[in-house]
Amino acid sequence: MSDVYVFLGPTMPRDDAARELDAVFLPPVAQGDVIRVAERKPAAIGIIDGFFECVPAVWHKEILFAIRQGIPVFGASSMGALRAAELHPFGMIGVGSIFEAYRDGRLEDDDEVAIQHGPAELGYPMLSEAMVNIRRTLADAEAEGVLSPDVTNALESIAKELPYRERGYGRVLRLAGGMGVDAQELARFKGWLPAGRVDQKREDARLMLRTVRRFLGQEVALPEPRFHFEHTALFDRAVREAVHVA
Repeated sequence: MSDVYVFLGPTMPRDDAARELDAVFLPPVAQGDVIRVAERKPAAIGIIDGFFECVPAVWHKEILFAIRQGIPVFGASSMGALRAAELHPFGMIGVGSIFEAYRDGRLEDDDEVAIQHGPAELGYPMLSEAMVNIRRTLADAEAEGVLSPDVTNALESIAKELPYRERGYGRVLRLAGGMGVDAQELARFKGWLPAGRVDQKREDARLMLRTVRRFLGQEVALPEPRFHFEHTALFDRAVREAVHVA
């Protein structure tokens, strides 16, 4: 069987991912990476994390290029969820709650999944908290009676207004305290947080890896892609450059 390639960064430790799926784990995806991997004719491609801002993000067209070649492309959690929500009508396979929220229009902003992280040499340690994780954690706290709806909404609004690089529970709680949010509820939430905090991005990543494993085990035939892939001069040049780099 051909190798499976998964683009992974801060969302999940590589050792944990390797316990879920026998795959080649690559750094977060950037522009041109899917083209290079597609040239190897893999059994599947999985996208979890991806670069953006300072590094050109993965093109939609290179994912379509892989799909057109009959390579199943899965996405979840972060950049994978964003691209899957945009490309699922063309055959990209989205997995998890975050993908579903983007697909259904309940989430729209890219910053919902963005985080600040450390370098690859240290395993991409997370230096901020994803907004999607904060939303899920606050919802669970409210469901368990730790927070009232009003305080949940206040904390969510405070977190959303912060730049994604600065989001974290400590910062949100300090700002909330300074704004006069109920101190008892904040203290109760702070005590609940170590055991109650949810990492929705990691949950979705794990589900995607398990989905890929099941998919490969069943050897399911993919439906024929229902779109015409236009080979433009720009894209063909990108393919040549990507193959040269590889």
